[in-house]
Amino acid sequence: MQMMRILAIETSCDETAFSLVEASGGLLRPTFSVLENLVTSQIAIHRPFGGVVPNLAKREHLVNLPILFEQIKEKIGKKKIDIVAVTVGPGLEPALWTGVGFAKEIHKKYFPKSKLIGVNHMEGHLYSFLLSQKTEKSNFKFQISKLKELFPAIALVVSGGHTIIIRMDSLTKRKKLGETRDDAVGEAFDKVARLLNLPYPGGPEIERCAKEGNPHAIEFPRPMMHDKNYEFSFSGLKTSALYYMRDHKTANINDVAASFQEAAIDVLRHKATRAIKEFNAHSLLLSGGVAASKALRTALEERCKELNIRFFAPSIQYNTDNATMIAVAAYINFLEKKNRALRANGNMAL
Repeated sequence: MQMMRILAIETSCDETAFSLVEASGGLLRPTFSVLENLVTSQIAIHRPFGGVVPNLAKREHLVNLPILFEQIKEKIGKKKIDIVAVTVGPGLEPALWTGVGFAKEIHKKYFPKSKLIGVNHMEGHLYSFLLSQKTEKSNFKFQISKLKELFPAIALVVSGGHTIIIRMDSLTKRKKLGETRDDAVGEAFDKVARLLNLPYPGGPEIERCAKEGNPHAIEFPRPMMHDKNYEFSFSGLKTSALYYMRDHKTANINDVAASFQEAAIDVLRHKATRAIKEFNAHSLLLSGGVAASKALRTALEERCKELNIRFFAPSIQYNTDNATMIAVAAYINFLEKKNRALRANGNMAL
């Protein structure tokens, strides 16, 4: 299939990101060559507040968007752009609107003959497993037609705002099996990190401390782990950590972090395992910001080896928010002829 060049923009939270990607191969042999992947993080700005402040994020996006565009414009040169893609949701609406507005502006001024596509941020995470099989520098090739062991697949999308488990029968056919009823797993990590006086973002800090702790020191609950559904709940686990810290003022922080992390991973591993067995899945697809956790990746990869199925997760730099995954999702949306309104929607569902 003819190669398409995609310029993608991501501003759903506290990363401003651009990517320039060449895509080809269609739905059976999707191949992506990443020509440029630019990300500016706002972590240092939001860290004093213990989380992302929407209006601060919006302000920084407005500063960063034109700067990054000038950088990527040099890479584009005289190359033809076929698609301009931008995240339209879910996320922080003030942040999303900055990206949508900028995409419309550059599309009209620089790339009027290209197609302008709005992308669901969570679809970006979902499809980021296609950025796992690297063949050359910045070149990802995933020959689905030759991977009979890929589908049906169970996809686990875990981030600061979402915890979702999905059955995928193909790239374009999927069914949501369940999601969190309250806190997302990444949100729980951030909140427990604050209880332990660890800096934002909490996930990497919890994992750092957990390496020095005993994961069996504290018996934290595993909410809904044995329920006969695919729903999640992490607020009870978070509250249990709060009560433990209240009642044990001199608790070993490393042990608390390790025991909390072990409980959260247990729940995710158990639900994923049950889905794999129930639906006779051939592979497990892990994605989302929390997928950057080495502990989680290792636990799920080992379980997949035990079950004799394939495990796929994106290269580390494509777990956290980035525009390359938005380009990948835009390519699939284009092939599906899926059109979304170019309107920010903070609560957009997957």
